[in-house]
Amino acid sequence: MSRRREPVPFAFLSEADRFRSNVTPPPRERASVGRIAGRCLLGLTIVAGLVGSLILGMPALSISHSPAQTPQSQASPGR
Repeated sequence: MSRRREPVPFAFLSEADRFRSNVTPPPRERASVGRIAGRCLLGLTIVAGLVGSLILGMPALSISHSPAQTPQSQASPGR
């Protein structure tokens, strides 16, 4: 079984370090004021949710000395 020895189209792309195009991409559109405000509001909402959950979760994570953990004094049976 012999292989065909034909030139492969675009074989130069695999040999090049990087493909350089002479076509410049279109400039990026600038974000509008509404989009920037929306992104800031979303970021603040996420941060506020994380801080709020941390504040609400701190009592559950803290080690507290509740009355159930202290030894109870026994009443004297003298009466």
